[in-house]
Amino acid sequence: MSDHLKKTLLAELIYFCFSQETNRPELVGALDINIYATKKTIAQGMLDVALLTANASQLKYILQLGHQHEFYFLMVTLISMSLVLQITVGSLILARSRYDLNNVKDHSRANVLNNSIVWLVFGITVINVFIAAFGIDPGIHSNLHVCSI
Repeated sequence: MSDHLKKTLLAELIYFCFSQETNRPELVGALDINIYATKKTIAQGMLDVALLTANASQLKYILQLGHQHEFYFLMVTLISMSLVLQITVGSLILARSRYDLNNVKDHSRANVLNNSIVWLVFGITVINVFIAAFGIDPGIHSNLHVCSI
């Protein structure tokens, strides 16, 4: 994706998140729960992309380092689990965004999806705490090259 396209998409995203426009005159001056939920979904999606990118980078590093890393299998397993859960959460976020929260009939289904997302995000957080604890330490990589000479 080109830098110009990224900047354009980011500008449109920022405009959407902070604009107060609505195409429903009955909601002017009132809180439109759909707009609120959409903005929340976009913000959550951006955080998911950041964590997904970080985990992909960590997985690349561990795979390049290979069995030299003390916790190689544990790290590959944890990072892979985190990536799978993040993709699942992203899919559920997309599914949740399809519901009209002004429609009472959609409330129960949206609530179930929202609760599922919260629990999965909690699981992702716990997994990433363990990833941090067992180490993606750049110092390990440089020390191993020094020792192999």
